[in-house]
Formats: sequence, C-alpha cells, structure tokens
Amino acid sequence: MRGLLCWLVLLFLLQPWESQLQLAGPRCHTGPLDLVFVIDSSRSVRPFEFETMRQFLVGLLRGLNVGPNATRVGVIQYSSQVQSVFPLRAFSRREDMERAIRDLVPLAQGTMTGLAIQYAMNVAFSVAEGARPPEERVPRVAVIVTDGRPQDRVAEVAAQARARGIEIYAVGVQRADVGSLRAMASPPLDEHVFLVESFDLIQEFGLQFQSRLCAIDLCAEGTHGCEHHCVNSPGSYFCRCQIGFVLQQDQRSCRAIDYCSFGNHSCQHECVSTPGGPRCHCREGHDLQPDGRSCQVRDLCNGVDHGCEFQCVSEGLSYRCLCPEGRQLQADGKSCDRCREGHVDLVLLVDGSKSVRPQNFELVKRFVNQIVDFLDVSPEGTRVGLVQFSSRVRTEFPLGRYGTAAEVKQAVLAVEYMERGTMTGLALRHMVEHSFSEAQGARPRALNVPRVGLVFTDGRSQDDISVWAARAKEEGIAMYAVGVGKAVEAELREIASEPAELHVSYAPDFGTMTHLLQNLRGSICPEEGISAGTELRSPCECESLVEFQGRTLGALESLTLNHILWGWWRGLEGK
Repeated sequence: MRGLLCWLVLLFLLQPWESQLQLAGPRCHTGPLDLVFVIDSSRSVRPFEFETMRQFLVGLLRGLNVGPNATRVGVIQYSSQVQSVFPLRAFSRREDMERAIRDLVPLAQGTMTGLAIQYAMNVAFSVAEGARPPEERVPRVAVIVTDGRPQDRVAEVAAQARARGIEIYAVGVQRADVGSLRAMASPPLDEHVFLVESFDLIQEFGLQFQSRLCAIDLCAEGTHGCEHHCVNSPGSYFCRCQIGFVLQQDQRSCRAIDYCSFGNHSCQHECVSTPGGPRCHCREGHDLQPDGRSCQVRDLCNGVDHGCEFQCVSEGLSYRCLCPEGRQLQADGKSCDRCREGHVDLVLLVDGSKSVRPQNFELVKRFVNQIVDFLDVSPEGTRVGLVQFSSRVRTEFPLGRYGTAAEVKQAVLAVEYMERGTMTGLALRHMVEHSFSEAQGARPRALNVPRVGLVFTDGRSQDDISVWAARAKEEGIAMYAVGVGKAVEAELREIASEPAELHVSYAPDFGTMTHLLQNLRGSICPEEGISAGTELRSPCECESLVEFQGRTLGALESLTLNHILWGWWRGLEGK
C-alpha cells in the first residue's frame, strides 16, 4: 500500500506542471475578478524559460472560472517597452486566451518593470479595456512575473497602483531582486511575494496562487440573506442593491431611494421617484414640456383630429369649434356655413422661391386649400385661379378651369415646387395683364364681380414691385398680402390695398400660418356685390340693353342740362 502511494506521488511529480495545476482539484469558483498578468519578456529570459512561463499561464487559466461575469483575464508583456497581448475585454472563452498566449512572441530587450506597472494601472485596468467600474467593487489583481532587477523605479508607481485598489503579486524567478519584489507587492508581503529558483518550479507559485483565489461560493449556499444581489469576494461576500435602491444598515436589505425628498427636482406639478432618479409628472389635462419639469395645459386641438373647419379652441379637458365672424357653426359642431354673401374672382400668387423649401411649400398648399374650404366655388359663385412665381411666373390653373372646391383643392395639391429666385414684381404684372382677363376665366367688368388678388411670399422681392402693385389697385383689384418669416413689411404694405391693417397678414413661420385664416376669411368674403340669389346676365341680352339705354339717356339729359346752365352762367359773366 505504501509503495503504491509512493508510485502515485512520483507519477504526479512527473506530470507536466500544466497538468498538475489541473489535477489539483476541480476548477475553483473565484467569483467576479479582473486579473492581469504582467510578464517579463526581456532578453535575460531564455527561450525555453519563456516557453515554461507560457505553459504556466495556460495551466493557471485552466484552473480559473473564466467568463464575462466571473474572472476576466488580460495579459501584457514588457521589456524596454510594453505590449498588450490581449485586454480584459478581449476574450470570454478560455480557448481563445490559450491561443493568444501560445502565439506570444517575446520582446527580448530591457527590463522596464515600472513602466509595465504604470501601463497596467492606467490602461489595462481601465473600464475602456474591459475592467469593471470601481463602484461594482470587483477585485483587481495584477501578477508580475520577472527574472531580474528593474531598470527603472518601481516603488512609487507600485504604491500608486495599490492606492487605486490593485492587489499586486510579485513573482521572482532565479536572478530576481528581492528588494524590488517587496517594493512592488501588496501587504502582507509573505502572502504576495514569491521567489522560485527556476522557471521549472514556477508551478509552485501557480498552486499557491490558485488556492488563494479559490473560494467557497457563499452566495450559492443561499444563506447570505441579501435582498437583491449577493456578490462573492475572496473568502467572503457582500450584498448589492439594484439601481435606484440603497443598502440598509443591516447590509442586506435594500430601500428605494426617494429622490423627490431631496427637494431639488423643480417639478411644477408632481415628482415621482423611479429607479433612474426623479421624474416630473403633470396633472390631468397638462403636458410635460421639453425641460422635463414645467407643465402646460394640453392643447387638444393639436393632439386630436378635431375636424374643426375654421378654428379649434382647447377648453380644459375638451375643445370646441369656432367659425369666423358672420358665419354660423353647423349642426355637426365642426363645419361653418359657406361664404355666400357675394361672388369673387380670386387669384392666388404663391411664392415658390428657393427660400421657401419643399416641406414648407407643402404647408403653403395646405393653407391655400383651407382658404378654398370656406369659399362657395362654382362657375356662378367664386372662381379661383393659382399662379406660382420664382425667377419666372407660371399659371398653375386659371380662373375658369375648375367649377368645384374639390377640383380646385386637387389641383393645388398637384402643384410642383419651382424653387430659384423671388420676382414678385413680375408676378404682379402677370396677374394684372393675364390672370384677370376674360380669356383666363374672369367675368366681365360690367357684371361688377369683385376681383381679389392674394400674394403669398416669404422674403424680399428681387425686382421692383411698386409699378405693378399700384397698377393692380388702379385696375380695381382688391389686393391682400400674406408674409411669412423674412417677408419685408414695407413690400407687403405696398402690395396690399388700404387700409393695410385689413389687407396685410404676417406669420413668423410656416407652421403658424393657420391663425391668418380668420382675417382672410372675414376679408375675402365680400360684404357688397351680387348676391348669391342674383342671376348673372349677359350685357347683350334684351333686358340688359333696355336697362343700359335707360341709364345712358339719363346721363345724356344730365349732361345737356349742365351745358345749358353753364352757358347761362357765362352769359351773366359777360354782362
């Protein structure tokens, strides 16, 4: 029996030390650990010795519980310079680590151990390289293996590393300087300084080091009492709370942090504590503003499809629809009666210059269609034409083309954006000379149908507008000017009829144009003119001729009487 035992011991000693580390027992559970090996690959380390060190690392890895949530391993080698073999974040599988270690080529230069410690402290153990943040309290361990005396200072930089919470093991082989090992290692020195006679015996350190790292998984026993999380540490454990909770005095139970009680949340209405911090909530009928603190009464008109034809007004938790002055809200509570006080020939001049931009041009088209919605569009009622202008002028559709509001709105949506310049004067000339001609669909002047021009622009004209703005008003066209953004007020007033307060409208941006509809609706619907029930007659019809003859004879009689009186007055002056 005793001989058999001796045979087993001899067999164990003959095993490669890499296998001995594996035979020492089952793989230990180390708990979360960030472990960095700092390997001396200076020229004093001979090739076969470096190979022994390589096998030592591989064997040690096989005894560790490696993984992203367990032990993370990084390796750096140094001589006169420092080289990262692989960082902590590189590998989560042991096989990948072993492959990188077996491909390791020594640097074979000087021995700058202090430089290597500084690199480990500032780089290898950084969060960017894969180390877990300090607040997670995951142990950080550095194992320095060297065979000679450092060629730089190590005491000061090693002290800095230890002060940052890095536990340092110093392993010296053969010619290593004991004083330097003790200057580098963490206390107690008898547990962190190892000196072996040759690289062949480095496995002795491996076995001792492995036994120090291996610990009983106290968290797995289920007796820790932690309310949230149990975290293993070498030989012990500690409790950790979820985000938004704080550990109680018993070091086991957790309490939600009441962030609102700190008094610095600045919430206008209500503060609610969440795991991520304080959150402001608003009372019913209010919306939280972008600053995350203030509240504003909810504008239901913007948040729902209210369906109001003219204007929607929010009232607390509800809303109501309004119609412009002179128009009545219909039974559906949304639509308004049509503009039927008179007939209009309406030409819209729309700015399609480059400054408007495509998305805003779509808003302009929608705005035009909102104007069309309140008009009684028909061949006998209101006729609508549309002209777009930029560096040139284009009639999109004349007054006489469409006979219903639906046809006009469909044509407006089909208009394509022109871009380029802003020739407002040219557009006014086109309107005066062409758009209100009978050939374009305008009704004869004898019918006394009001002619209305509405100019929409967002900037300064690149040509003169004064001549044709004045000419339009001389031709009896009631002119309205709508400006947006950088539109020039002086130009808007020059285009518009008097008084300017009733004929000029302005919006600071395209998104706020809808508030102009109220003014335009009240203005474009004429108070005087041919009523909706009046039949439009041709001036060549018999009744029209008789009426014309009567008016003409009356005028001639008046002129004759005036002539007689004038002659009589001149005669008196002669006497």
